[in-house]
Amino acid sequence: MSGTVRPATVADAAHLLELVDALADYEKLERPTPDARERLVQDAFGPRPRFGVLLAEGAEGLAGYALFFEIYSSFRARPTLWLEDLFVRPERRGGGHGLRLFRAVAAEAHRRGCARMEWNVLRWNQLAIDFYVRLGAAPLDEWQTYRLEGPALDAIAGA
Repeated sequence: MSGTVRPATVADAAHLLELVDALADYEKLERPTPDARERLVQDAFGPRPRFGVLLAEGAEGLAGYALFFEIYSSFRARPTLWLEDLFVRPERRGGGHGLRLFRAVAAEAHRRGCARMEWNVLRWNQLAIDFYVRLGAAPLDEWQTYRLEGPALDAIAGA
């Protein structure tokens, strides 16, 4: 199947939110709250965007999206492009949309002079793991992800 990848614009805000909802449903997570949805649109398309979004589309409309941003590697002294979301609607998989999105994000990392790309994959998502391994990605078994949020974050921040 054919398709294209393009940067999202403010005109795509409602479509982006639909895709984020679809990802939440797929991962069996709660959808973003109304306040979070407003922040997401502002952070994507406001005067100081915090992340980039690419959309994959084909003849049937939007198929998926990728959301990414830069972090920095002190040891490489270069940025790393963090891939936060790469999602293709389940009914649109197998048409090359995921590969086109991933390649477009990799091209963006290259354009920005990033030393690498990194992302997390849910351990149960074997479909995604197999996809990334086929592309040459390797898991970082020596690294453990930690998270601080909610009351614990507030407490340590003194808020």
